[in-house]
Amino acid sequence: MTISVCMASYNGAPYIEDQLRSILASGQVDEVLISDDGSSDDSVDRIRAISDPRVRLVLGPGQGLVRNFEFLLSEARGDYIFLADQDDIWLRGKVSTMMAHLRYADLVVSDCAVVDERLNTITESFFALRRSRNGLMHNIMRNSYLGCCIALRRQLLDYALPFPANVPMHDWWLGLVAETFGRPQFIADRLVLYRRHGGNTSTTSESSATPMLVRLRWRIILAWALARRMILTKVC
Repeated sequence: MTISVCMASYNGAPYIEDQLRSILASGQVDEVLISDDGSSDDSVDRIRAISDPRVRLVLGPGQGLVRNFEFLLSEARGDYIFLADQDDIWLRGKVSTMMAHLRYADLVVSDCAVVDERLNTITESFFALRRSRNGLMHNIMRNSYLGCCIALRRQLLDYALPFPANVPMHDWWLGLVAETFGRPQFIADRLVLYRRHGGNTSTTSESSATPMLVRLRWRIILAWALARRMILTKVC
C-alpha cells in the first residue's frame, strides 16, 4: 500500500515550503509529486531546496490548473492519492484519518478551516459555509468537493481519466465521478488550514463572480460528460 500526494504549483513561492513540510511531517507519504506549470517566481528553487527523496518535481503541461491535475493523476504511483494545494497547511492526523475512511470509501473529502494568509481563522468550517454533503444532484448544482481536502483510491481513476474537454474544475469532476461510479464519503474532521490570500487560483470559498449563463453551461458540460462516461463504461 503506497500513498502519493499530487500538488500543482504555479508562483507559489511564499507558501509552498511550509505546505511541503506539513505534508512530509506525516511520515506516511511515499511520494509527493509536484507538477510546476511554468512558475516565474522561485517556486521551483524552493521545492528543490527541500531535499527529501519523496519529493518528485515534474514539468506541467502548461495548460492551466485542471490539465495540470489531470497530468498529476496520470503520473502518480500510489495506491491511494491525496490532492494538495500549494499554499495550505496539513494538520496532524490528516493522512491516518483519511486512510481509515478509505478502507470503505473510494473517495473521502474532509472538512477544513478557512484561514487568511497569516493563518488567522476566517471560517471554522468549510462544510458549514458550503453546505457540503454527498449526493449527485446536490453536487451538480452546488459543488461540495474541495480538492485540497480530497483523497481517493487509484481505482477511481479508471472512470475519471481522461478528463473530458472543458471541465470547469478537477475536484468537481472527481467528486461527481465518485458519486456516479464509487462510494464517496464526507467526514467532519478539519484536517487542513485552507489558505485564502487573494492570489489563489480557485475561488471556492468566495461567492462566485462567474455569470449565471457560464455556470449553467458548466453544469450541462458535467452532466453530459458523466452520461457519456457511463455509456462508455457499459460498452467496455
